[in-house]
Amino acid sequence: MTSRRARTGRGWDASPPRQPRTGDATASASRRSRADAATTSSADEAELARDICLRQLAGRPRTRVELARALTRRGISAEVATAVLDRYDEVGMIDDAAFARAWVSSRHAGRGLARRALATELRQRGVDGDVAKAALGELDDETEAETARALAERKLRATRGEPDAVFRRLVGMLARRGYAPGVAIRAAKEALAAQSAEAAEFAERIDTEALSDAGGDLDREGPLDT
Repeated sequence: MTSRRARTGRGWDASPPRQPRTGDATASASRRSRADAATTSSADEAELARDICLRQLAGRPRTRVELARALTRRGISAEVATAVLDRYDEVGMIDDAAFARAWVSSRHAGRGLARRALATELRQRGVDGDVAKAALGELDDETEAETARALAERKLRATRGEPDAVFRRLVGMLARRGYAPGVAIRAAKEALAAQSAEAAEFAERIDTEALSDAGGDLDREGPLDT
């Protein structure tokens, strides 16, 4: 008589080990393939994102928002973009505060832009309001007034016409660069006063306070070329 152990053990009637079905093996391989592809795809996307950022930064410093916009335009996922930009923040390749300070200094010196125009440009580039305010605070009233006067004098050298028309052009030019009416009017008036006796006589009659309160009655000659 065959023992129970013989019937259920490793003998002639023992159940053969279970072999994976073809379908199971295929599904498992497919899952591994998809996981590997996803990992590779994510790595490739991150590498592309880093390349995009480096090329953007090679031209000039950029804000985090500017880089994020560039990544979005190229189809980089939000998750990958955030990870790459966070890393760039950590190593100091993105520094919005430093960007804002450099932008204010460069655009004021190079284009003569006043704080109001500079604030708009910083906002368009995604700089936080408090960060922009701190950077703009380094540009004081006296510096703005001196720059406005220099711009008016330079414009005056290339402008011809009756004092009234010239005055309006000067004020309009300064207004488009973000100068407040009072600053623009005073700068134009001082520049005219130094030009000639006729212009000085006209400038003497200009009521700076009244025009400032009225918004300057500015002569707009079109958008500022930036």
